Amino acid sequence: MGLFGAGGPDHPMAERKDAARILAELPGQDLKALEELAHWHESAGTVPGFKAEERAQRLAMIDEAAQQRVRKLGRDYLAATRAKTRSRVQENLVWSRIHEYWRQAAQAQGHCIDAILQGGKAAEKSLAPTVAAALRALAQQLKWQHLHYTPVDAAVWGLANRIFALAEARGIAEATPEFLKAAMFSAASPESLLAPDAELAERLIAELSGGFVLSKTPAPELPYWIDLGRAMAPARSAQAPQPAAGVRYFGPGAALGRLGQLLDATQAKGQVPAELKLGAGVDPDTLLGVMRHLALYWAPTPRERKHKRHNVKSNLKVTHGFDGVLEALGGESGSLNFGQIDSDSWEVENVSAGGFGARALQAKSDWLKVGALLAAQPDGAAWMVATVRRVTKVSGQEIRVGVETLSRAPKLSDFTMRNAGPAQGVILPPPVPVPSGDASIALRAGAYIHGENLEAKVDGQQHVFLPQGVAARGDDYEIVRFKEMIKES
Repeated sequence: MGLFGAGGPDHPMAERKDAARILAELPGQDLKALEELAHWHESAGTVPGFKAEERAQRLAMIDEAAQQRVRKLGRDYLAATRAKTRSRVQENLVWSRIHEYWRQAAQAQGHCIDAILQGGKAAEKSLAPTVAAALRALAQQLKWQHLHYTPVDAAVWGLANRIFALAEARGIAEATPEFLKAAMFSAASPESLLAPDAELAERLIAELSGGFVLSKTPAPELPYWIDLGRAMAPARSAQAPQPAAGVRYFGPGAALGRLGQLLDATQAKGQVPAELKLGAGVDPDTLLGVMRHLALYWAPTPRERKHKRHNVKSNLKVTHGFDGVLEALGGESGSLNFGQIDSDSWEVENVSAGGFGARALQAKSDWLKVGALLAAQPDGAAWMVATVRRVTKVSGQEIRVGVETLSRAPKLSDFTMRNAGPAQGVILPPPVPVPSGDASIALRAGAYIHGENLEAKVDGQQHVFLPQGVAARGDDYEIVRFKEMIKES
């Protein structure tokens, strides 16, 4: 196969007992231990002198020693991302250590596959588990690129595609579910999810993976394709592939119907279905959002863009967070800016009735992530309220942002609730008309008592807002849907 070249010498893990001792003496600090484990993958995967089956065994030992640490660091990273309890420098350090571990693990397993292919029949029994381990490591590397909003490295997909092509040729059945889990995760547009939600999507995909389908021939229910002979990520079948021996078509298969059943059950009962093994602490509302996201992107018919997009070049002011929106609209945010709105400048690249795409400076964008609330003001126009839907780091200096417009005519209002004090919020008349009586209101996170009616004086009349459910949540806000009624005097 020639995935990698061959290599040479002696190694501290040459004996199994020495490898066990080294792994038992790893530092107690998880970041340092993971750094050392990445190093051991690199050296044990390339240094010659191992029999192929012994190399595979050492790599498996290293990976086993890493699992608890990488899971803990991953949980900590995601929790801190949601709660903003870690500095950006620390966040980047944790991300880089985890990503580098998986990069070195995938490279080491790739070298090991080469060694097994050259090692004769004695080594063949190690091929299937090594292929599966390589595909898992590559899938994790890709996942962590998505979680950090960095551009996905096509070379990683190139290696995954070549390894899977080998697995197909050798009849290694366990490679197919590993490959499909990575492919279906990529097909679900994880870059448009919050990092914790993308990780939840990965766990849900693992639960549903038994229904996924892969074929050499196209079919309406297989909306995606990939070419195993190319360094490419999965693509929608709407972009017809050029005929090639490596083209494969895939889709959710029976998993799409199962996803619909689970979605209905979660919505009806307001709790996570018992048959889903997603771990503790999964919020049913968050799970519903992730399920709807997967159902949307896995549907056989591609999602059509609602509004035509036009290329433009212009600038706009942006202020972020619930406090930033209140400031922009003239409300009381509790900040000490004394009437001065703290805003950034973005370069708009395209616009539509539903939103816009822009470029931002990374140095001023520590706050920027999927789900962030913002107020934006084009030159000479009023402030509008929007939310971030997509983030991609295009370089060390710039970030490309996709934004959904929530309202072009937001109305600041003071609300009252029967069992709570007053709350300031923003009524969000949508850019596209909705049924009469429907209203969405942005409120500070924790300010609203769920199930309570809101009352407010709007345009000189007393309005009552009857809750219909939460439409969206962020770090410092939630948007609740209401039925709006005018109160008789």
